[in-house]
Amino acid sequence: MTGPRIVEDMISGDGGSVEFTADGVGAVLRESCAAAGLDPSGAELLRLGSNAVYRLSSAPVIVRIARDPDALPEMERAVRVARWLEAERLPAVRALSAGGQPLVVGGRVVTFWESVQEREEYGTVAELADLLRRLHWLEEPESLRLPYFDPLAKLWGSLRQMDGVDDDDRAFLEERADRLAKEYDRLDFVLPFGMIHGDASIGNVIRHRDGHAVLIDLDGVAFAPREWDLIQTAMYYERYRWHTRSEYEEFVHRYGFDLMNWPGYQVLADLREVMMVAWIGHQVAVSEKSAVEFSRRVHSLRTGEGRDAWSPF
Repeated sequence: MTGPRIVEDMISGDGGSVEFTADGVGAVLRESCAAAGLDPSGAELLRLGSNAVYRLSSAPVIVRIARDPDALPEMERAVRVARWLEAERLPAVRALSAGGQPLVVGGRVVTFWESVQEREEYGTVAELADLLRRLHWLEEPESLRLPYFDPLAKLWGSLRQMDGVDDDDRAFLEERADRLAKEYDRLDFVLPFGMIHGDASIGNVIRHRDGHAVLIDLDGVAFAPREWDLIQTAMYYERYRWHTRSEYEEFVHRYGFDLMNWPGYQVLADLREVMMVAWIGHQVAVSEKSAVEFSRRVHSLRTGEGRDAWSPF
């Protein structure tokens, strides 16, 4: 690895970043694939959220284009983590070995990953618990240069990225974030501090074509209280009913700790919940579906009702 390659291109002639739209990232896809020696013909856009994610039809490759134009350090770290986890034989997405990456094309950061399989099939909550337990037991080398995870900094950064959100909703979320920041600072964590995945939910556990489950989306690997990697599974069950009681009980059994019995659970869940709402807020200006879901979620936070009507994104 010799660091990222900055690809000279014609798609951002003013030196800025191309628009994060289907057309804009499509141009980035074509140019980055040309630089990497890949054929983008017939590529499928799987999602356009924090990343634009494409599956190539010409090769078993996933291409990820980061929404954040300042994501280069994060993506460099994700590639380092993927190569280390491969050496440790932990089932996780593998960074494509050919060519130097990340690339920077049109002001956007691009990475290439081995495709797990030809369609999206999620693993189980129990498999997520097994993978997290294995990940949390690993002793990471200093060469990974992992950052310390600050959920409050991440939340405030996310709130600043909301476009098309009205002033009342923005002020409400900022006031809620300010209150939660004070409560978070008073939490007494009980699990060991160490390496976490950072976005550990069932949506980041994919079934490999040979049958086993693998962790994906390694962008958020960092040092933090391990409770952070357990919060989404707990609240997906307790608040939204996206998991069943038996699924959650199996998760607790496999991992060995029930976060809902920890006194700080509600504060951590409230904080993660505001982050989920803010993330939807990034897309309200360009997606009617996201705008409807954002309004539904903000109303739930204001009234304390209707969380069981939230839709997974």
